[in-house]
Amino acid sequence: MLLWILITVGTVILDQLTKFLAVEYLTKVSTIPIIENVIHLTYLENTGAAFGILKNHRWIFLVISTVAIIALITYMLKFPPKNKWLSVGLSFIVGGGIGNMIDRTILGYVVDFIDFRLINFAIFNVADSFVCIGAALVLIYVFFFSEDAKKGAENDAKRDS
Repeated sequence: MLLWILITVGTVILDQLTKFLAVEYLTKVSTIPIIENVIHLTYLENTGAAFGILKNHRWIFLVISTVAIIALITYMLKFPPKNKWLSVGLSFIVGGGIGNMIDRTILGYVVDFIDFRLINFAIFNVADSFVCIGAALVLIYVFFFSEDAKKGAENDAKRDS
């Protein structure tokens, strides 16, 4: 459980630190190319969800985020994950959710700044990255390490013999 707390808190701290730096330095210059036309640091105040959908519906995101975070924490306390993929993945999702919820609660918007221009992708932040990486880790657990995945592999092996 200590590991989950450390990962979650570390995720929130890293997210808030990078957003602080974005506000401090990027609001003055708008954008800084890291690799021209590939990845830039670009300041954006996002009042919506991913890709700016549902702009100015902050209360919806606060309610959904709160419910999801409480549900995940409850799940982790009630059914402590024994698998590292699941533990780390859920901790990343909770930490990223808390990071963006802090912005929505205090600022009324989420600070985004990672601008991946190579494929004209939406501008995002560290919390968004942790939520996506966490979801990928949970999917790895579900498909490769869960009991259902193990039973499916056993059934496939029996069927092939």
